[in-house]
Parts: sequence; C-alpha cells; structure tokens
Amino acid sequence: MSESPLVRTYADSGALIVGGTSGVGLATALGLAGAGVRRMVLVGRDKERGDAARQAVREHHPDAGVHFISADATDESEVERVVSTAHRELGSLDICVNSTTTAYRPELLHRTPATDFSGILTGQALPPMLFTRAVLPLMQEQGGGSIVNIASDAAKVPTPGESVLGAAMAAIVMFSRVAAIEAKRNGVRVNAVTPSLINGTRTAANVLSDGFSRSLFEKAATQAHLGVAEADDLASLIVFLAGPGAARLTGQSISVNGGISAF
Repeated sequence: MSESPLVRTYADSGALIVGGTSGVGLATALGLAGAGVRRMVLVGRDKERGDAARQAVREHHPDAGVHFISADATDESEVERVVSTAHRELGSLDICVNSTTTAYRPELLHRTPATDFSGILTGQALPPMLFTRAVLPLMQEQGGGSIVNIASDAAKVPTPGESVLGAAMAAIVMFSRVAAIEAKRNGVRVNAVTPSLINGTRTAANVLSDGFSRSLFEKAATQAHLGVAEADDLASLIVFLAGPGAARLTGQSISVNGGISAF
C-alpha cells in the first residue's frame, strides 16, 4: 500500500449505484450529484425505471454524466459485466453503493415456507457481496475507494417475523466488516448502513399493506420518536461515507431509524 491512500473529492469521483433507480438508491444518486459527483452509473432491472431515474438526476444536475445499465444483481456474470462496463464508462470507480432489495414481507418462522428461504437469502444478501467482490480489485489497484452496503436493522435486532431476513442482513453486515479489514491495507473503505422502516419507499408500502407485517412496522414506527426515516436521511449518510470526510472511517455498521432502536 502507498503511504497515503487515494481519497478523491466528489468532483473527481466515479460512482456506481446498484439499485439506483428508486428509493434510497435514487436519493443517493441525487445526493452524490448534489455533492459534486459528475460521473455515475445507475444499475437496476427495469429499463423504464432506469431511464426515469437517469432523467431525474439530469433534471436536477444537467452537467452530470449519468448512465444506466440493466442487470440482475444476483447473477455473477452480469455483475462482472456491469462493473467492467461502468469502469470503462467512468474511467475510475471510486464509489460503489449497493442498495438492492427484493419483495419481502415479514412473517413468523412457522408460517414461512422452507422453500422461500433460499430466495430470501440469495435475493437480499448476494448482490452486495458480488458487487463488493467485483469492484474491490479495481479500487485496490488505484489505491483507494469507498463501498457502502445497505442492509437493515434486522441484522442487529431480533425481531419476530424477520428470522430469515435477519440472517441475510447479518450476513451483509459481517461480510462488510471483514471486507473492510481485508481492504484497508489498500486504502479501500467498506461500511454498512442499517435502516429500519423508510417512509415513501416501495418496501415500506409492501410491509405496511396488511397482515402481520403491518402491525409489526406500525408498532415500530411509534418508537421512532425522532421521526420515521426517509430515503433522503439514508442518502445523506451514504454521501458522507462515500466522500473524503469519511476518509478514516471503515468497518462500521450505522443505524438510521429515528430512535426505533439504539445499538
């Protein structure tokens, strides 16, 4: 490792935002653009949503160069294709934000079909792992970079209805911590952000629709005495973690939940 890790300004950084077409990912894209990032690639499954997200960023920041790549973030070959293409388009990969999720509603373990376990674990935990692994050599080679993986407080708080989800989120958190220890010698930082309920997202609409999950999260919301988190709250933290102000910060798992829990 060089004596001084490479820490680029926002204006000099290229950013890859996986899950950047809606929710926290899109809020992060807008936040990074607002901080000065002018080269970014958004990744998602849906091309129509991707084009809309790209246009949203460009409307607020006309001088930003924003690309969209459609891909399945659970497919190793597609992840490698995305990272290779993004690196070529951006010239450097300095920031990687992994904000993917799959449709999931909390349910008690004895009511959760065992056949669902694999899909929950793979859909939630695999994308940030694959993208971290794919961008790491590029960041190591240049001597620095920041990776931010989005998990959830289910990784930290044993919550009825979130046994399998909690296992997936705990996997992301521990994966990120170990990756941080391995990557620090090459100037690469890896951190995790763990939200709870996030107002205004598709995930929130899904879990609050009815049944057990609705009662669970409605109760949780009453404990958010600082207010239920919004996508912009998460984005503000992610932008900080991605930038030069967090140059000495790695291996952390930070909750943003309005006070629902404190860990």
